[in-house]
Amino acid sequence: MPTIPPAALSGVRVLDLSRVLAGPYCTMLLADFGADVIKVENPDGGDDTRQWGPPWLDDQSAYYLSVNRNKRSIAVDIKQPRGLEIVRRLASKADVLVENFRAGTMEKYGLGYDILSQDNQGLVFCSITGYGQTGPYSALAGYDFIIQAEGGLMSITGPVDGPPCKVGVAIVDITAGMFASHAILAALHYREKTGRGQYIDVSLLDSQIGWLANISQNYLVSGNTPKRFGNAHPNIVPYEVFQTLDGYLALGIGNDRQYKRFCEIADRNDLWQDPRFKTNPDRVQNREILIPILQEVFTLRPTAKWIAQLNAASVPAGPINDIPTALKHPQVLARDMIQKVQKPGSRPVKLVGPVAKLSETPARIYCHPPSLGENTMEILTHELNYSSQQINELRISNII
Repeated sequence: MPTIPPAALSGVRVLDLSRVLAGPYCTMLLADFGADVIKVENPDGGDDTRQWGPPWLDDQSAYYLSVNRNKRSIAVDIKQPRGLEIVRRLASKADVLVENFRAGTMEKYGLGYDILSQDNQGLVFCSITGYGQTGPYSALAGYDFIIQAEGGLMSITGPVDGPPCKVGVAIVDITAGMFASHAILAALHYREKTGRGQYIDVSLLDSQIGWLANISQNYLVSGNTPKRFGNAHPNIVPYEVFQTLDGYLALGIGNDRQYKRFCEIADRNDLWQDPRFKTNPDRVQNREILIPILQEVFTLRPTAKWIAQLNAASVPAGPINDIPTALKHPQVLARDMIQKVQKPGSRPVKLVGPVAKLSETPARIYCHPPSLGENTMEILTHELNYSSQQINELRISNII
C-alpha cells in the first residue's frame, strides 16, 4: 500500500467500481486529499481507457494516467461468485463506493445500495450515470459527446455561422465527477453527525444542465433561445478574441471602468464618449457596430504590446496559448500544477497537479497510476486476510 501522508481525507476508504472518466476523476479528487482509493477492474483489460492510446507511457495510455493517480488497483472478475464476494467484503469495509454502470447493473450483481448498506450503514454510495436513476431515459448509457449535444452545450459553442461544436475536453464527464466528489464530501459530513450513509445519484445530463448557469437563466427570464456567439459573450461587450498585428488576443472587459481605460490605451476616447457604447447594455445592443471598429484598432499593434499595456491598466487580456505553452506558463509552474511521480521500472510520470491549495492538509500526488491489478495481492492479503493458497486458487480460476 502506498504511504498516504496525513491529509484532509486520511482514513477514508473509497471503493472505486467506475471506469473511463467521470467516476475515476471523482475518485482521483478524493485520493488527492488522502482517501485510500481501491480501484476495482476487470482482469481482462481493466479500465477501458488503458487502451485509449497513443500516446503511451510504457503499457499505459496517457488518457488512463490523467485520472488514476494515488489509487490502488485490484483486478477481479465480479461476474463470478467468488469475485463478487471479494467486492462485497471490500464494500463492507468502505466509507464510500463510486460506480458508473448503467442504472440497475449494480442491483443485478447484488451490489446495490439497498443490499450493501445492510452490512454497512455508514456507506456513502455514489452512482454516476448518463441520465440518472429515474425518468424515461434512465436505462440509456451516457456518453459525454452525446450529452454535450443533447444538453444544449453544442448549440451555443462554435462559430456564429458554423456548425455546432463540442468543447475540446470531455467537460460533461469532468464536471459530473466534480459534482459527485462535492456530494460525497457533503454526505461524509452528514455521516459524521448522524452515523448514517446515503445514496447519491449524479447524472451527466443533470450536470450539463446544472452548469449552463447564465445561459439557461437568460432563456428562463427572456424566453429567447440562446444562440452561438463564437468567442463572444451574450451579455458582455467587448468580451471576445481579436486579431492583432501579429496574432490574436483574448479581451475580457467586464465593466464600464475597464472599457474607459481600454479606450484611453487605444487612443480612441471617441469610443468612450459615443453614447452608443457608453454602458455595457449599450455596447451589447450595438455590438455589430462596435466590434468591427475594435477589430481595426487591434490590428495596429502586436499582441505582446497590447497585453502589456492592458494588463498594466488592469484591463483583462491574455494571449491565446497552445497547450504546451499553457503547461509551461510561469504561473502554472509556480503553482506546482505540473508534477512528477516515480513509476516503478519506468521513467517518472509527469502529471497535472491538484488544483485546490489547502494550508493545513494540502492535496498531493504520492503514488503513480497503478498497473492493472498491481495491488491485488496486498489488498487480498492485508485487507481481506486471504491466504496464499486462497489467492492461488482465485488466480487459477481466473477470478483475479
